[in-house]
Amino acid sequence: MTTLKYKPLNLGRWLTWSSFALILIVAPLIFHEGAALSLLSQMGTLMIFGLSFNMLLGQGGMLSFGHAVYSGLGAFFAVHAMNMIAEGSLPIPVSMIPLVGGIAGMGFGILFGYVTTKKSGTTFSMITLGMVELVFACSLMFPKFFGGEGGISTNRVIGQAFMGITYGPQIQVYYLIAFWLFVSAVAMFAFTQTPLGRMINAVRDNPERAEFVGYDTQWVRYLTLILSAFFAGISGGLSAINFEIVTAENVSAIRSGAVLLFTFIGGIGFFFGPLIGAILGVFLTVMLSDFTKAWQLYLGVFFILIVMYAPGGIASILMMNLRLMKFSKFGRVWPVLWKLLVSALIGIAGLVLAIEMLYQLSLESTQNPVISIFGMAFNSAGNGSWAIALLTLAAGIVGFVLFKAPFQKVWGEVNTEIEEAMRRAQV
Repeated sequence: MTTLKYKPLNLGRWLTWSSFALILIVAPLIFHEGAALSLLSQMGTLMIFGLSFNMLLGQGGMLSFGHAVYSGLGAFFAVHAMNMIAEGSLPIPVSMIPLVGGIAGMGFGILFGYVTTKKSGTTFSMITLGMVELVFACSLMFPKFFGGEGGISTNRVIGQAFMGITYGPQIQVYYLIAFWLFVSAVAMFAFTQTPLGRMINAVRDNPERAEFVGYDTQWVRYLTLILSAFFAGISGGLSAINFEIVTAENVSAIRSGAVLLFTFIGGIGFFFGPLIGAILGVFLTVMLSDFTKAWQLYLGVFFILIVMYAPGGIASILMMNLRLMKFSKFGRVWPVLWKLLVSALIGIAGLVLAIEMLYQLSLESTQNPVISIFGMAFNSAGNGSWAIALLTLAAGIVGFVLFKAPFQKVWGEVNTEIEEAMRRAQV
């Protein structure tokens, strides 16, 4: 006789996913301008791309420099499918185009992944780097499929409108991206709970032990890469719908490096890390570039600081502070933390001012040396402005050095107390 066991509902998980869905629905109602909707759409596609990449790096420990191959080729197949729909030779709705990209990405994952996953570690990374350069070179050799330097363009307003949805307005494209983002995120999270998802963690942590208990580590990596390539292809299909053009840049090493950068900034050790990384990535590459020519310098400095002081990414910072709040220890850290943060902001303000004035002098020397920053005018050719920048930077550095040691002391004490409390609770 079998006995039925009651499994309690994971209320926290349901609330988390419901909140995520609610944010996706409400976001365009708050940021309803055309430019804002375009940014939200880019964030959505980059989120799927980052989550798929983190299936390799975060969960499998596979550092790939060629992940853009799967999203880019998925985008090319998607854009050709859209043109076939316009010609009347492919009877599928535009809403299913991301699935075309996903199937294409999976197909190339089966093809390329069998070769790349035969090795692991640095060798795997180098093979993927060679693979992305190979595909990029092919994109210029086969202009009929890749469109040469100009790429392949399309029109997303094709076919019969379904319930008034034509994907002409940007908000309709956003909600299509939001739908596929939610479905893909749920599916990728579900993968982490499967036996394959657990095994790829084991292969990442101790491949020798995984082989000892009877698992083929190459096949575990191979199957994970195929699934990752599928979701990367979905992001490529959505990108083709959003931009209505796909170029060789979509399969370049630059695109692969960008997703690596943003995923690492967000936090590869947490499932939601790539979501944070995508938001910051779009902000740093799209929004910040409208305000300053030095945006790449700021991106590089930000990445270096994350690697040095928060290797777990922004997600790790959030989770560590949430743990302090959970154990009612945040109040002990805050009196020192706010002083450290203010010092850092002062130093950053001085550094930004110095960089902007230097760019003004070096790149726009023939124009007016006066720049407006922080709501104030500074003469980049004047000694007074440089004195303000250097003094501000020095004050920030001095304050940061003074408050760093007390912060580290308090931080170490409270975390030791938390670990002891957790240890006692387990006994």
